[in-house]
Amino acid sequence: MTRNNDLPAHLKASILGASLNIPVSDGRLNMGIWQGIYLCEHRNHGGNRTLVVTLQGDVY
Repeated sequence: MTRNNDLPAHLKASILGASLNIPVSDGRLNMGIWQGIYLCEHRNHGGNRTLVVTLQGDVY
């Protein structure tokens, strides 16, 4: 029987967080030159992931 211990993945996710807010202005990401978005997988054999995007704000 194989035991799957995800403790390191859970600890890293609790430190780094599981959500992200990104400002968008005029239909483009409003980020600085040196800023980026990175996906961190903390498991040795991660499965497929689904990205959920929620947009909210005003259109002028």
